[in-house]
Order: sequence, then C-alpha cells, then structure tokens
Amino acid sequence: MDRERLAIARRIAESQSGVASRRQLYAAGLSEIHVRRAVESGRWQTHGRQTVAVHTAPLDLVARHWRAVWEVGASIAAIDGATALQAAGLKGYEDDRIHVSAKHNHNTAPIPGVTIHKVIRRVAGELVATGVPRVRPAVAAVRAAHWAASDRQAALVLLMTVQQRLTTPTLLAAAQRSARGRTRRAFIGSVVRDIAFGVESLGELDFALRCRRRGLPEPSRQVVRHGARGRIYLDVRWDCCDLVVEIDGAQHREGLSVMLDNLRQNAVVLAGDRVLRIDVIGLRLEADLFLAQVAAAHDRPTCRFDVSPWPWVTGEYIEPGDGGEGQGCWRAFSPPSPTPSATPSTSTERSWPVRTVRGSVSRTCLPT
Repeated sequence: MDRERLAIARRIAESQSGVASRRQLYAAGLSEIHVRRAVESGRWQTHGRQTVAVHTAPLDLVARHWRAVWEVGASIAAIDGATALQAAGLKGYEDDRIHVSAKHNHNTAPIPGVTIHKVIRRVAGELVATGVPRVRPAVAAVRAAHWAASDRQAALVLLMTVQQRLTTPTLLAAAQRSARGRTRRAFIGSVVRDIAFGVESLGELDFALRCRRRGLPEPSRQVVRHGARGRIYLDVRWDCCDLVVEIDGAQHREGLSVMLDNLRQNAVVLAGDRVLRIDVIGLRLEADLFLAQVAAAHDRPTCRFDVSPWPWVTGEYIEPGDGGEGQGCWRAFSPPSPTPSATPSTSTERSWPVRTVRGSVSRTCLPT
C-alpha cells in the first residue's frame, strides 16, 4: 500500500482511538485488497468483521466502544446503559461489560465482549452527536437500571448519575416516562420520584403506614420547633419517646444541605430529642432494617409505649366522641394459647387508646 493511502487511513483513525470501520476506509478510496495486504504484512489488525486497527497494539477502551458499535451495526447501535454513563464521566460504578442498544426489529449476531440490548424505539434526541455514538446520561441511567442485576444496583446507578451531576432530576424523571423498559418498572418509577421530589414522593402517610404495619404508634408529621436560626420542621416525631426521624431525599447531599442538616439535627438533639436519619432510597431498599431501628428506639425504658408484637386478632373498635376523629378505644381479645394439657385455655382481654386517621385505626402513644 502506498504512503498516501496509509496517511488517509491514519487520519480517519486518529479521532477514533486508532480504529476505523471498513465502510470508512472504502469510502476514502481504499479497497478490500488494500486492507487485506496491510493486515497480512503486520501493519494493521482486524477486530471483527467491520473493525480495522491501523496498528497492532491492544485496543483501548474508546476503541473497544467503536468496535462494539460497528460490529453490531453502525446505523442501529449506540453505547448505552452503564457503558454510556462511564463514557460520560460516571465514577465509582463497576461494570466491565460493554452495553450496546439496538433497534428491536434488526437482527444482530452475538459479539464477544459486548452485551446487546434490544430497544423498541429511540427517544427523540437521546444520542450524543459527537464521538462514539452513545445515549445521553438521563436515558442511559434509566436503561441501566432496567438492565441491572438487582434492585439495589438499579437504585445505585440512578442515584449516582444525579449525584455526580451527569444529569438533573427533572431530566431523569422525563427519561423514565419515555424510555420504559421491560423489568422493574414500578420500582424504577418510585426511585426516580424519590430522587426528583425527595421525601414528598413517599406520600403524606406512606411512612406512617409502614410504621402501623410494624406495630409502631402513629407519629406526628411536620412538627415545628424553634431554633437559633428560626423554625425547624421535623419530618416525623413521637412524643412518647422523644424520637425524631428525618427522611432525607437526594437534595440533602447537595451544596450546603449537609451543613444545614447537621445544624438542625444538633439543635434538635440539644433540645432533648433523639434523631434517626433515613434516606428515601434506603427506605425503598432496606425498609425492614430501618424500621427495626425505629422499633428499637421505642423499646427503651424511657419510652411510654408498648411495642411488643400485636397478639390480638379479634375484638371491637369503640368509636370516640362526636365526629369520629380523636381518641377511641380498641378492645381486643387474644386467641386461646395452646396448652399440652386437656384443660381448656382462656382468652384474655386488653384495650388501649387509639387514634383514627382517615378511616384507619392505629395505636397511638399512651399518655404519660
């Protein structure tokens, strides 16, 4: 091959980390014979049917991305998912596979080292216009969550994408609505809402409902305290044991939010309350562990509420006074306890004050 054609090939590959596709080389005037002779002479090396390296060294990461796109199909494929996020600058998320998305109505052959995902359609404007064809971070994060091995990994990649400012919560929420995958749709939707809207995404009574299911008393919500810097709004608080739970959204890790949260927590603790912190993503992934900590905080000598498990399965609810809101009473009967003897066991009776909340019934803190 003459020097002119070699120079043309090197110019093409220069901006692509030393690799070029056969289509690019042929369009520049090189023939299949020129490519074959350069490979046979040991100047070049092929990496698949479409990828030609104008050197014989191992391919770096960018070159492997180009190879993945060309081997799957330059007109239908793009780097996607975790691979696209890493190319955009994501740090600390480990996934050595090269993920490529392709339109579902095209046939693709397996490519060594490449994981191919079929997508129903491309979202408008999802591809980056320069460099290796890749999907923009918001859409790539949503797809990475759908392709993740577990819910924990899915939540992690969504959260890290926003924390490292590769996209915004608003763009992530828009991508979640448009790039719908086949797996864990409800879970991803809830995590994206947590990231975009923080604790508000849980709903006004969601945390209280989790507490009721655990047998914990109904907490007070949005309690106002006064500190040196003005009013302090507490997410939930139990008066029976001076316990505060703060539920942190993704915005609590941004800018000066950590400092402000620390000042607020210190003021609450100095006033005599204990504070537990739960992040909304953690509440989605490890709700049982966090609620066990909340229950442990109630199970202390100073707590004025009995958090022993409810053994009461039958009984009657005695309504409060006029209006149906406020203090009522649940008179419940425990089932007969089994005994090895023939002597029949007896039921016991127990009652406690409860508070009606939008038609539901829950135990509330006993008065001091």
